[in-house]
Amino acid sequence: MVHGGRAASRGPSPQRVDDHVNSVVTWIDDAGSGDGPLAGVRVGVKDNIDVAGVRSTCASRFFADRVAETDAEVVRRLRAAGAAVVATLNMAEFAVGVTSQNSAAGGPRNPWDTTRVPAGSSGGSGAAVAAGIVDLALGTDTGGSVRLPASACGVTGLRPSRGAISNDGVFPVSPDFDTVGPMARTVREVADAFAVLAGPPVARTVRRIGVPDVFITADVDPAVAEVVSAAVDDLAMLGYEIVPVEVPEATSAQDVVYTAIYHDAARIHCERLDSRPDLFQPATLERISLGRGISEAERRNAADARRRFCDGLAPLFEDVDVVLTPTMPVDVPRIDGGDDVLAQSRRMGQFTYPWSLHEGPTLAVPVGFHRESGMPVGMQLTAPVGHEGALFGVGERYQAVTQWHTVRPRISTV
Repeated sequence: MVHGGRAASRGPSPQRVDDHVNSVVTWIDDAGSGDGPLAGVRVGVKDNIDVAGVRSTCASRFFADRVAETDAEVVRRLRAAGAAVVATLNMAEFAVGVTSQNSAAGGPRNPWDTTRVPAGSSGGSGAAVAAGIVDLALGTDTGGSVRLPASACGVTGLRPSRGAISNDGVFPVSPDFDTVGPMARTVREVADAFAVLAGPPVARTVRRIGVPDVFITADVDPAVAEVVSAAVDDLAMLGYEIVPVEVPEATSAQDVVYTAIYHDAARIHCERLDSRPDLFQPATLERISLGRGISEAERRNAADARRRFCDGLAPLFEDVDVVLTPTMPVDVPRIDGGDDVLAQSRRMGQFTYPWSLHEGPTLAVPVGFHRESGMPVGMQLTAPVGHEGALFGVGERYQAVTQWHTVRPRISTV
């Protein structure tokens, strides 16, 4: 049972690749310490994560000249583990946006097809790993901003349990939902990074994997559904019991997340909205401005709804060890798709935003390619709080018998 038969290819030099994918904001001269568990690993960090002495712009004109004074805690830990932090990476402005095209640095592109988005908001992180510019990247995930780029770019990405990885030195979107997450080609590399950033994961035995017949919507691109179904079959062949499940409160979960995140973002950017709204990218301004119409009472109601969602997950995770869904219900959109930014955000994030209500981890894993476009497709694996080890175990077993994670995009240097 070995899938993903296309031969892997090595891309051109990082600088030349980045001419095409526009993922790097700033190159950093850092060779690493040469010692530690991540020695020799080239790391890029999303441009909302502070790197001492380097511009940290959040892809915004507001912060065009901002230079970080100290390393974020996650950067400090990576360097202490021997990693070379070689670049800051492009993103959606202030980490608000699922396509990453609303960037003052110009939108990053997907290395599999540079006419398509790398998703977002950590689009530069996903593109940089897929293109081979870095071995490991840090993104941030509030509503799907690690998982969506991982899926769209054909790499592995983790949204950890909330609070497992430090947010110190990271510019916020919504502190109740923000997480830093590692992205790499393989589950093993992501697990190694997690061990450095959060501590060694606890090994967990997984026997039963829950698969909802309908999560938020039955309207999933048929080619996406086919690829994810094949991954479910592979997991069944590995001996996991596949269990039909229902996720309580799922139909309203996306609205709950939007209410909380937009309210919080509008509060964080209140002064900028009042003084210089013209400096925002138009798509950023449109989304953040929605939060100004959300009352404190509505924000409290969203917090209550989140508690109900989490309470409803308790019996689900007593029945199964992991829940599996597609990461994204649609094919990777084209940059010039022309879709309404809010409608596109809702559609792309239908399967990621609900799991942002959950306190536990979700791992995005590449599982194949769309039969029409040839673009990557990903699945999400979600576990209870603190059970990152369960996700790594399933993901590593899956990648041991498949080859999707080994396939590289071929990028022309002409």
